[in-house]
Amino acid sequence: MLGQVVLGISSFLIEPMCQWMGSRLVWAFGNFMVFSCMAGTAILTLIYVKQSTEQNMVAEQNEAIKNASLVLFAILGVPLAITSSVPFSITAELTADIGGGQGLAIGVLNLAVVVPQIVVSLGAGPWDALFGGRNAPAFVLASLSALAAAVFAALKLPTLPGTSFKPRGFHHG
Repeated sequence: MLGQVVLGISSFLIEPMCQWMGSRLVWAFGNFMVFSCMAGTAILTLIYVKQSTEQNMVAEQNEAIKNASLVLFAILGVPLAITSSVPFSITAELTADIGGGQGLAIGVLNLAVVVPQIVVSLGAGPWDALFGGRNAPAFVLASLSALAAAVFAALKLPTLPGTSFKPRGFHHG
């Protein structure tokens, strides 16, 4: 729930951020935030596993880890807000002059979001089993993937001169 509250608040900040930094860098920033949070989650998982093994404790007994996890997952609301809007805005801007290509381009972008989600859903169990039932390796993989996406976004996405973020459904009249 905290992540959704942060998402709602941060969604109001996306347009000013895009006007200040540019959509490309905002998207890269969002991916870097996912990298940081997933790396933090992997570290928290490893700390918890080590502590619970040494002290024979359960998750509810370690308030610091529980609170840190809540903070990390709340922070993830910011990149979720960015990912839910900025890529679609950039796609709409890039295909605006093509004439009829926006629907197809946004559909392909949507597939680029959904297909990895399906792969993760199907592969998470076997991936966890491969590493002894622990999910820290999945967080490390997520972290590295987000870092690669941040670098790619920062270096390879086109800069849109004279344009700024426009939320979906926004039309100039």
